[in-house]
Amino acid sequence: MSSVNEDTLDVVVMGEILVEVATDLPFAHGVPAQLGISGDALNVAAAAAAAGARVGLLSVLTDDDLGSAIAARIAELGISTALLTFRKGQQGVYLVHSDPDGEREFSYARTGSVGSTLGPDDVDPAVFAAAGAVVAGGIACAISTTSHAAVAKAASLAKRFVYDPNFRPRLTSVEDATAALTELAPHAFLVTPSFPGETRALLGAATAEEAAAKLRALGTENVAVTCGAKGVQLEASALSAWVPAIPAPAVVDQTGAGDAFVGTLTARLVLDDDFPTAARYGAAASSLVVGGKGGTGFIPTFGQTLAHAAGETVKGAVPSNA
Repeated sequence: MSSVNEDTLDVVVMGEILVEVATDLPFAHGVPAQLGISGDALNVAAAAAAAGARVGLLSVLTDDDLGSAIAARIAELGISTALLTFRKGQQGVYLVHSDPDGEREFSYARTGSVGSTLGPDDVDPAVFAAAGAVVAGGIACAISTTSHAAVAKAASLAKRFVYDPNFRPRLTSVEDATAALTELAPHAFLVTPSFPGETRALLGAATAEEAAAKLRALGTENVAVTCGAKGVQLEASALSAWVPAIPAPAVVDQTGAGDAFVGTLTARLVLDDDFPTAARYGAAASSLVVGGKGGTGFIPTFGQTLAHAAGETVKGAVPSNA
């Protein structure tokens, strides 16, 4: 267990942790692979911790050597393990093949995973009400009804609830993902949909501004619409701003880029940066993580993120094993 006291956490992230099997070649017998630990919740938590926040991760792991190894990696990333739960079951796994441009092909084995047993009873009201922010996503809502209920409970408790729709057609339908977003948006301090895919599918919006307006009409306080390699559209009560993307020094694997944005943005907002500044740091972190292989293959320090945001060359942005 981490020494971080869970009632002092700046950010609590919740969701499923996955074993990652990454290859440079299409899947086939005998193809070399690199094992890692990933999943949107871990990627977000790692980015938030690197951005200077005290972070806890609520997730369910297997009660065996694999679960212990995953917990050790979580602690290594500077994340409190105090909120982890260990149960009998099967850890979720995914395979990812990245081509030289960083584009990815995924294959998942997660149905009935131990992570999907997350439920409302795992959400401690005292911890979630005290946290500076709570982050959850559409994947956590999609993997099981109990996990969805846990997210809904967390949203009702959090002083700042952050929701990333993270729509995955292989996991859920457009109708169910839209229903989850509609349910949670009124509780949200921040929602981070991606344009044009999620905004069109879940909100029927033709522009980033229209998507933000629809979410704010539902009750969301702040909206950051990510527009891929172009940038991010920010909307709040007294703010409408465009944050341009920052070119990546190198692209090895795009896994975790969006998660790095969400984690960094949330951490910096809790640590009192203003919305555009926090989003600029999120954009910088997002464009650095693609230089590593896997979701947590390269997590930039906040010093590296600051330098990259300022236009400086970041040394070590591509690990030697990338």
